Amino acid sequence: MLVGTRGATVRPVALAFRNPGTCHIGTCMRRQSAAVQPLALLRRPFSTGNAPRTQYAQQQAACRGRAARRRAVQTSALLGGLFGKKSDDGSSTRRKYQQRVDEINSLEPRYQAMSDQELQDQTPLLQKRVKGGEALESVLPEAFALVREASMRVLNLRPFDVQLIGGMVLHEGQIAEMRTGEGKTLVSVLPAYLNALAGNGMHVVTVNDYLAKRDSEWVGQVHRFLGLSVGLIQQGLQSDERRAAYACDVTYATNSELGFDYLRDNLATAADELVLQRGFNFCVIDEVDSILIDEARTPLIISGNADKPSEKYLKACKLAAALAPATHYTVDEKRNTILVTDDGYEAAEDVLGVTDLYDPREQWASYLINAIKAKELQKKDINYIVKNDEIIIVDEFTGRTMPGRRWGEGLHQAVEAKEGVTIQDETVSLASISYQNFFRGYKKLAGMTGTALTESSEFSYTYTLNVAAVPTNRDVLRKDQPDVVFSTEQAKWNTVLTEIQYMHESGRPVLVGTTSVERSEYLAKLLTETGIKFQLLNAKPENVERESETVAQSGRKGAVTIATNMAGRGTDILLGGNAEYMAR
Repeated sequence: MLVGTRGATVRPVALAFRNPGTCHIGTCMRRQSAAVQPLALLRRPFSTGNAPRTQYAQQQAACRGRAARRRAVQTSALLGGLFGKKSDDGSSTRRKYQQRVDEINSLEPRYQAMSDQELQDQTPLLQKRVKGGEALESVLPEAFALVREASMRVLNLRPFDVQLIGGMVLHEGQIAEMRTGEGKTLVSVLPAYLNALAGNGMHVVTVNDYLAKRDSEWVGQVHRFLGLSVGLIQQGLQSDERRAAYACDVTYATNSELGFDYLRDNLATAADELVLQRGFNFCVIDEVDSILIDEARTPLIISGNADKPSEKYLKACKLAAALAPATHYTVDEKRNTILVTDDGYEAAEDVLGVTDLYDPREQWASYLINAIKAKELQKKDINYIVKNDEIIIVDEFTGRTMPGRRWGEGLHQAVEAKEGVTIQDETVSLASISYQNFFRGYKKLAGMTGTALTESSEFSYTYTLNVAAVPTNRDVLRKDQPDVVFSTEQAKWNTVLTEIQYMHESGRPVLVGTTSVERSEYLAKLLTETGIKFQLLNAKPENVERESETVAQSGRKGAVTIATNMAGRGTDILLGGNAEYMAR
């Protein structure tokens, strides 16, 4: 069971008016006299003359006309497939690839009859054919059948026909939408093996270090069994270790590590300093919508040291603490910006004893704005944690800490001043790139996720990537319940706690997803008070160390696990727990 804890506040809904004088009928808005009372307009009979009645009838007719035109557009769009496309069951994809699937299935008895050594000897033969100029499409049936048999022998997992379809979709440079639990991790092995035969290398990108390591150690066994080399990129690797990993036939990495290695290579002064010494040939991205859509514009920046920290950070921090929101500044949390008001500028200039905050000789404005951002937008245990006299950023998408990463343009120093830790040297940007621009540099790009059709137009426009819905192996029996919205946060937590208690008493394992370290620890406190045992997984170092064990056992009977998003999309939870992991 998955319990979401993202809070929302319900505001009173105006039935007929949002403000005096604006009438809402469907989606038609028409200005009325400000003196007219809400709802009364719709109920009061017209008693004098025909003009008001005629005017009212004309307005109603106009609204009905607009509503009719809207319905006509929706009907046209529905018949054109605009809405139907988003609920594609994959039947068209199955028909497209069924002939190739049958061909792969016909080869299965041949490979089943081979010994392990004979099976492994097939890889050099396929490599020779591909390097000799034979197209990958012509060796695809043999390569996929070979991987299927190797997977069965090494992992005791036989890829289903629908997984073969998913592999072909990826090989063709498309995005495969596969439902939760359909085995996307195993699917990625098929196109990875096929494209690695050319000897140019290929990358499998995941959203966090845990998944990259898990996949390289688990499904990477198939590649190793068949004679391919497998590399893994993790935080903390030295340049020679990274170079060796990228030189492998198949390399598992996270999007951030891959992007930063690219930037560091662009700053290299000699060829032997490069770690990415081959071109960007083929890349398969797991949870592709998270990386290419949600994080598309996220900038990756490498900075260098500049000036020593200024005392102005401390003064600006004290000044920001004295300023009041709404009066001296406004906060736009959606755009992550603040705007200082005229009163705010005047108050700041009076306190600092300057005539202009934007004076280029002093530049107080940037210090003040960063101090207010640190106060209002950067929250402890949400955006960062404090460890060993240092501010460590928490990645908003993965929930993981990013040691060594710093915010730019003085924001990190402003947060350091706010928390009272040592203010480190200022930095200057040396190189920068967004994920959007980086991944468009691959010759062939593919991805897989459980939710892609809803963003199909954006994938097509930005990356020229088509989305194909892959059918499920069996009919889906899981029930996806609708979201529940509460008027207050306390009501939400009370309901969550009650639901956890009920499920826990019945023996069902419960996973509770939270949006921040702060919320996860608040829920942990509530569960402690009720006496329910639980496991906590968030960005705190003491919890990260037990991550693998926590995830492996979160499916045991009666288990309760609280996790931030650091557990990661795509993390598998086995019902009953992972006995093999505990045995190791």
